[in-house]
Amino acid sequence: MTEFNDKLDVAVVLVNDGYASTAVGPIEVFSAAGTMWREMCGDDPEPRFRVTTASIDGAPVRSAYGLNIAPDRAIADLGTADLIMVSASGPVPNDWMARHAAIPPWLAERYQNGTRVAGVCSGVAFLAEAGLLDGRRATTHWGVADGFRQRYPDVDWQTDLLVTEDAGLYCSGGVNAASDLSLHLVERLCGRTVAIECSKALLLDMPRPGQSGYAMLPLARPHDDEKVRDAEHHLSEHFARDVPVEELAERAGMSRRNLVRRFKEATGHMPGVYQQMLRVAAARKMLEDGAPSIQQVGLSVGYEDVAFFRRIFKRHCGITPSAYRDRFSPNRA
Repeated sequence: MTEFNDKLDVAVVLVNDGYASTAVGPIEVFSAAGTMWREMCGDDPEPRFRVTTASIDGAPVRSAYGLNIAPDRAIADLGTADLIMVSASGPVPNDWMARHAAIPPWLAERYQNGTRVAGVCSGVAFLAEAGLLDGRRATTHWGVADGFRQRYPDVDWQTDLLVTEDAGLYCSGGVNAASDLSLHLVERLCGRTVAIECSKALLLDMPRPGQSGYAMLPLARPHDDEKVRDAEHHLSEHFARDVPVEELAERAGMSRRNLVRRFKEATGHMPGVYQQMLRVAAARKMLEDGAPSIQQVGLSVGYEDVAFFRRIFKRHCGITPSAYRDRFSPNRA
């Protein structure tokens, strides 16, 4: 085995009543990075990570479905780590945070000392409880999203995304997104080539819209307001031109003020933002197909100013159009 000089230390934190796959999956991804694919190709493995596991007190934890997992050590005994990933709980009981009260302050201290911190699914709660996510983008499983919004109102919850990254803090939106988040981190820390090789060896898809960190945006939450549904449909049919709110209000037979209020209540977005999201979704599809001209993509979805298009795209997706194309176009993998 070839020793890679710049191996990174990763610690996976195990929690009681957690989903074992959200710990084991990342361990396998990080352990496979630089090793499994190279071995399959007859090359010497070059492991990129040193992976360890920890629980609050170093004792085994029992998963949500009865699997006992023994950690390597207690969190207090962990040495220096480049990345700490907290696995997900099962259905979150009322006393769950109290039973794991030692984790949030420990995470806060580690983050202040320069460690990257990631949370999988409901494990994101530990980052939020520590105050690390205040004023920052984050995601979690949709099933706990409303409760998290109430408990952590200062977090910019973007649960339409499966993976978020903000200032060295990483979150994933579901149990199966643990592998997506792990591959995203492999790419972030080791480069795209290592991540692609890892995904091939493990038969995992590279992060792509609909199955990864930059999921296609569900433009509205479910609702029963037929007038708003008609407005949504009209916007989707004409997203590439400017659609005045007055036009939507006239179609709905109500005042501009009432239309805006009902639209926001039903969808969670103002009409203008909703149209931006439609345009960005269309632009993403064009970029995934390898569109060569960013300016032409912007024009096609309604933006004559390419600089403004880039700003809007980055606001919604977290990366520039060209970076998105490089990441998600199959022709550039």
